[in-house]
Amino acid sequence: MKLTTQLFFYMLALLTSCNGQTFNKKIESDLFVKGDTVKELGSNIMVIYQDKRNTYWFGSWQTGVYRFDGKTLINYTTKHGLYTDRVDDIKEDNSGNIYFAGTNPNSTISKFDGQSFTHITAIPSNDWKLETNDLWIKNSYQAKQKVYRFDGNTLFELTIPKPPKFNNPFEVYSIYKDKKGNIWFGTNPVGVCRYDGKSFEWITEEDVTEFRNEGANGVRSITEDKNGDFWFNTEKRYSIYDSITLKSDQFYTRHESIGSLDGKNTRGLNEYLSIVRDNENNLWFVTYRNGVWKYDGTKIIHYPVQAHSKDITLFSIYKDNKGDLWVGTHENGAYKFNGQTFEKFNP
Repeated sequence: MKLTTQLFFYMLALLTSCNGQTFNKKIESDLFVKGDTVKELGSNIMVIYQDKRNTYWFGSWQTGVYRFDGKTLINYTTKHGLYTDRVDDIKEDNSGNIYFAGTNPNSTISKFDGQSFTHITAIPSNDWKLETNDLWIKNSYQAKQKVYRFDGNTLFELTIPKPPKFNNPFEVYSIYKDKKGNIWFGTNPVGVCRYDGKSFEWITEEDVTEFRNEGANGVRSITEDKNGDFWFNTEKRYSIYDSITLKSDQFYTRHESIGSLDGKNTRGLNEYLSIVRDNENNLWFVTYRNGVWKYDGTKIIHYPVQAHSKDITLFSIYKDNKGDLWVGTHENGAYKFNGQTFEKFNP
């Protein structure tokens, strides 16, 4: 009897333990969003981002977002919990959560915590602040001057005040934090705005407001070069000073940009779409149909980006954690620079 009783309780304990493990796994399985494992990226890849864990995220305007950990490529769409299948912006907080913003009328973004998606809806606010750990995110649904500021708890929807003498509404195409911690907003079609935590200052020169093709371009990209000059995807570059330094209300001076620096006035480079500075302080420019151009401070080098020996349409350029360069395209997925040329990314 004693042996039988001991065996009974042993089996009961074992079954209880096994059931507990099965139950826990079931909960984890329910919470974890697996996504669809795919063999290649969608054709339309507009945003590229590498997180702190060195995982790549590829945002599409048509088929959601793709996650690549170096081995497996996973596609997440609205059926997996992503709020919208168009992704315009990807950001990451200090805890490693990833945020995706896209075109939607409800001021809502998606948060991915490594297991599942949650939706965060913005609260209209006038609470303009400049905190170190805040995330600044684009609002892309006919935004009418809107941007998001996320402080880790609340997503604020803020309205950028219009520049003097401009009454027309505008959209925010780009957001950039400079070396001093100021936030810059590139718009279409009213120029560039700098917010320093206290006030807003605008650059509304013709080259950042009057674009060819009826204003379809807009200020889509902002970066600083090794000398501290600001490059917008326009015909001029800008040296930024305090108004006290210039002894006037103007806080900048303008200089020739990439289209004139080679002495040939390469007009096609005056309105590029995206720019990034690499680890060696070279500037890389993405054009719509004319490949990528590198400027090392002295000379300009052209790198065609092609499929089947034909130039393809490009959209953005991104520098990853190692300094490698990636290009997002309208119809041909993503390309990566191998040191000599841009080749299509095939996981």
